[in-house]
Amino acid sequence: MRDPLRLVSKALERASTASSDYDLNPDTKLPPDRKLRPAGVLVPILFEGEGAQLFLTKRSSALRHHPGQIAFPGGKQDDTDKDVIAAALREAHEEIGLDPGNVEVLGMMPAHETVTGFMVTPVVARVRAPFEVRPEPGEVDEVFEVPLMHLLDRAQFSVQARRWRGSWRKYYTVPFGPYYIWGATARILRVMADAAEAR
Repeated sequence: MRDPLRLVSKALERASTASSDYDLNPDTKLPPDRKLRPAGVLVPILFEGEGAQLFLTKRSSALRHHPGQIAFPGGKQDDTDKDVIAAALREAHEEIGLDPGNVEVLGMMPAHETVTGFMVTPVVARVRAPFEVRPEPGEVDEVFEVPLMHLLDRAQFSVQARRWRGSWRKYYTVPFGPYYIWGATARILRVMADAAEAR
């Protein structure tokens, strides 16, 4: 049995290359002077016995940006946030009811650039104890758990494509049951999976 915590520690130690929503599409030309807004997402993992579960959200279908998509809890860094870690912890508290006092930050993965103009820093954290999940009304339709080992298994990932702004865009997916995990969330998870498997 592989130790999930050891794999996460390995991923945090070895992951060094930033990712983006464009990196499977090398023909995309991005303005060099583009302005990216800082954001933080929490990668909350509950380690139980020899297993581990990672919490994800299904965004409200009423939202303007990314309605109905699967995402980490998180959001843009506000002026009142000390840093992206504080932003990720605050947003996780608001979106899923995870008390920051019930969290141990393990480290950060490389930043990820999104098509919506954010530079997102994934903050990987251990959830100290089970908690009462409270989806934020109007923002989160559902909070669910995925076995961490499913998300660290590169065989579970595939590359798909769809039309976006007049051209085809490739992206990673890592489906789980009824949940179609794709885009930035899947790309960040793929960085973790790759680093966890690095020799």
